[in-house]
This record gives sequence, structure tokens and C-alpha cells, in this order.
Amino acid sequence: MVKNQEKSMAGDLSVSLCGVRLQNPVVPASGCFGFGYEMSEYYDIDMLGSISFKGTTRDQRFGNPLPRIAECPSGMINSVGLQNPGIDVVIERELPKLKAVFHQPIIANISGFSIDEYVECCEKIDRQEQVEIIELNVSCPNVHGGGMSFGTSCDSISEVVKAVKQVARKPLFVKLTPNVTDIVSIGRSAVEAGADGLCLINTLLGMRIDIMTRRPVVANRMGGFSGPAVFPVAVRMVWQVANACGVPVIGCGGVSTAKDVIEMMMAGATAVEVGAANLVNPYACKEIIETLPVEMKKLGISSLSEIIGAAK
Repeated sequence: MVKNQEKSMAGDLSVSLCGVRLQNPVVPASGCFGFGYEMSEYYDIDMLGSISFKGTTRDQRFGNPLPRIAECPSGMINSVGLQNPGIDVVIERELPKLKAVFHQPIIANISGFSIDEYVECCEKIDRQEQVEIIELNVSCPNVHGGGMSFGTSCDSISEVVKAVKQVARKPLFVKLTPNVTDIVSIGRSAVEAGADGLCLINTLLGMRIDIMTRRPVVANRMGGFSGPAVFPVAVRMVWQVANACGVPVIGCGGVSTAKDVIEMMMAGATAVEVGAANLVNPYACKEIIETLPVEMKKLGISSLSEIIGAAK
């Protein structure tokens, strides 16, 4: 597969996120592709539209206790706990390694446990030339707000987005948690506070129990459920938010095939993140990109940008 897939024989794969041009809409999701360069030993990752690198916090985190993973029919539960070396090490060590093998736009996934932490991390990453979009993970518990996730409250999400927009000049996409009763109101609050775009869905809260030991499989008891089983939920939420909020949307949640990418874009997504599929098959994104022109030709699609929000 040639590096530039923008205009294949079947049509144009390129899309634009707030003025950031991607050669195709396929983006490995944060937490499922490391910092990106690790995957370059498997294939030429320059074929990807972008990479959302591993969720980064202010301080180094070792993550949650083991075991962290539980298998499920058509999916998995993870409770990794944002293991990462911290923002300064990411900037000094990880980004240069990625730059050596990847020359497309980069999405920086930033997490935090207080507004001050979000602001500090976003201010630092905003200054990095190779990062073109900031993805704000608001699924973290607010340590100063009783432990409730920033993303489950309209007031909390508004507060953190407003604070980050004071220091970040690059497009800010807020990654929404699906663990709410009204995803549209949460999305609208983020946009009204200044978000340039939205990304959804993050993982659903799930749990497995070992019936032999009568104990939860994951040490943290609960974790994030992802994989093909959540895809219909993700499509529904992307459709709702894309139609209600008026900003570009990155769709994710259970995407594993080129047909899934097309369906997610028809629901309203401009770009599509691929998560758990990478853990099952490290070539998942490569295979999706290579198959997209074939599926486009079957469906008579000349340009992927033309099908964004086609489902009414």
C-alpha cells in the first residue's frame, strides 16, 4: 500500500478535522497503540490518518493492580489505570521516537485528576509542533469533586474545557464518556464551553466475576468495556451528538472493519478511532485502510468526506 491514500482508484479517503488534514480517517485510539512508534516494527505506520497516543497525565503513573484485563464475548474489560511516564517524559522521550517513524498529524490524549493538572498538561503539549490536535479525556475522577468523573456532569465538563481553552490554541476535542443518561447535554456543554470537536465513545463500565473463586476477575472490580459488542451504542451516540452539537466528531467504540468506519462516518463522524481491535490484531488499522477503497467502490462512494452524516 502506498503511503498516500488520499486519492485511490476508488476515490478520495482524506478528511479534515478543524482544518487538520488527514490522508484517511483511520486513527488508532489512545491506550491501544502505545505511543505509536512501538507498532512501526509491524508495518509502515505512516499510512495511518493520525495516532492518538497513550493517555498522558502530569505525573508518572504505574496504573492499577493486576489483573487488569478480563475477556468477554465480543469484547474485553480493561482497568489499566492510565499507566504512563508523565507529560515531561512523553515530550522529551516519546514524541521524538514517534517523530522518527511517523510524519502525519498527531493527536495528544491528555488526562487529569484536577483542573490544574489538565491545564498544565495541555499547556505543555500545545507547544509541541508535531501535535496538531488535543484530545481531552474527561473520564477521569475529579479528586477535588468527590471522585465523580469530569465527563458525567455538565458543570464539571464546562469548567475543565473553559480552563483548558485559556491555554490551548490547537483544536481541542473532548472525549466523552458514555456512562451518562444524556450524552447530548454533556456534548453541548463541552461545545458551549469552547470545545472545537468531540470524540466518543469512551468505554462503558463493565464487570466480570470468576464463578470458581467468586471474585471479580479484574483487581479493580470494574473496568472499561470495549470491543465489537459496544459498536451499536457508539453509532447511536455519535449520531445523536453529531446532529445536535454542530462540531466535528471523532467516532470510536467497537470499530474493527472498513464497513464499521463507513457506518460510523454515515452516523456523523469525520474521523474514526480503532481501539480494542488493535489488541486482537496489530494489523487491524492497516487492513482497514487497505480495504476502505474496496468497500467505497462497492458502495459507489467517490469521497469519504461526502458521506459524513449521510444517515438522517
